[in-house]
Amino acid sequence: MIVLGIDPGYAIVGVGVVEYKNSRFSLIDYGAITTDAGVPFNRRLEIIYDELTAIIEKYKPEAMSVEKLFYNSNAKTVIDVSQARGVIMLAAQKTHTPVYEYTPLQVKQSVVGYGRAEKKQVQDMTKRILGLSKIPKPDDAADALAMAICHAHSGSSMLDPFKTLKIRKGI
Repeated sequence: MIVLGIDPGYAIVGVGVVEYKNSRFSLIDYGAITTDAGVPFNRRLEIIYDELTAIIEKYKPEAMSVEKLFYNSNAKTVIDVSQARGVIMLAAQKTHTPVYEYTPLQVKQSVVGYGRAEKKQVQDMTKRILGLSKIPKPDDAADALAMAICHAHSGSSMLDPFKTLKIRKGI
């Protein structure tokens, strides 16, 4: 199964693509979609949508794993990230890619085995699970890879063929 992990944002969207086969992970690709602060916000959203759509079309993932948002103290940031997350979800919908959402706690539990793990611990385990010599950069890409690993480890990664069929046919 090919899984696309996404760490949502509007300045940086972390992207990680892994294959999970026979209980083993293989790294396919990782990186980030970046938008500059001086670019109008609507254009930033368009860039995220277009680049993510191209990534989905290139790798044809069977699932997209996206981090659930949580509210922090900055309402403007949460609103802007929510808008970026909306175009991420739209890209998945338009390409018929099933989306699965996980909280940071679920990702930490899945990757490290401890829901209160520190970010550095998650990054180190991501590196180890994927057999990499160093932690992927930027941090957003490492987080996206952890999202993909989480989905592969979860029970919901066993895609329901009837649900998938309905999604792919647009029903």
